[in-house]
Amino acid sequence: KSKSPFITEAVTKELEERFGKEKVRQGGIRVQTTIDMDFQKMAEESVKESHNLLRRWGLRADQVALAAVDPRTHFVKALVGGVDYKSSQFNRAVQSRRQPGSSFKPFVYYAALASGKYSPGTTINDAPVSYRVPGGIYKPQNYGGKKDFAGIIPLSKALSQSRNIPAVKLGKSVGLEKVIELCRQLGIVSPMQPVISLPLGSIGVTPLEMAGAFATFASNGWYSDTTVILQVTDSKGNILLDNTPQPKRLLDPWATANLTTMLKGVIAPGGTGQKADIGRPAAGKTGTTSSERDVWFVGYVPQLATAVWVGNDDYKSMGKGITGGDFAAPVWRNFMLKALKNEPVKYFPAASKFPRPQ
Repeated sequence: KSKSPFITEAVTKELEERFGKEKVRQGGIRVQTTIDMDFQKMAEESVKESHNLLRRWGLRADQVALAAVDPRTHFVKALVGGVDYKSSQFNRAVQSRRQPGSSFKPFVYYAALASGKYSPGTTINDAPVSYRVPGGIYKPQNYGGKKDFAGIIPLSKALSQSRNIPAVKLGKSVGLEKVIELCRQLGIVSPMQPVISLPLGSIGVTPLEMAGAFATFASNGWYSDTTVILQVTDSKGNILLDNTPQPKRLLDPWATANLTTMLKGVIAPGGTGQKADIGRPAAGKTGTTSSERDVWFVGYVPQLATAVWVGNDDYKSMGKGITGGDFAAPVWRNFMLKALKNEPVKYFPAASKFPRPQ
């Protein structure tokens, strides 16, 4: 019997993708995972504690999922697929595709910065806008509804306050296909269409996909494949699979460093994710979907990127006014404080060290 059934399941899934079901069923292979069992225990505790706390606060949410990835290797360090494996074996961390809401916006902002045409100080007009779409007119709205507009603001503020209209305008201007291409490069395989509302996270992704993608932001642009498997050997000790990371520079360092600075603003006073403050430099993004069906916080320090999702399997609303900043950020904070307790404080590289893309 496995100590961490969610891990066993994720490993089996990855093995089947690599070797086919038949070979995995035959057995006789030894697998070394990337999971840190201490982290895993902390993650399971954090999910349980936080879930109890959320229920006490009156949140109607049945489930919490968490995925944590080391940005230096892209090794999965902890994976919690739900509040209690005994009552539900569904592994939400790797199987559940849920709308990320505004936690998707960093992909749009990165694409804008990488084009060389935008910087954190570039201004954008947060004002009413409408787009012709198949079947009618689309008018994006900010979280505060019909009268909530901030006017001309810098991109850094548009992101830290999670304003929707600037994100939609930015997506249109950099090209939605470009944003999708970036997500694919970062290892997100879930289906995506270039619809105008894509920048607001109107597609489904898994917590592990989000943690893996943000891990590349955390490493300032170095990418490896996200994996739960370190090595696979056969019964004779021959190596069948070796996942030693081979990081490649995927993202522009200037654009990534600037994005991280902007995402630090999310956790700072005035940002939507202040409840994720862990007393050391960290960057992240809140996400709340329409009708309060999903809330997220995805964030990172240089040593660890973690995604937290809270919601209901039946897509029921958790209640009016529920946000990722209020309800997912504290779960993230609970886990990160435990996981980083003996880790030194590390700083992100300054954007000024790198040339701006031409």
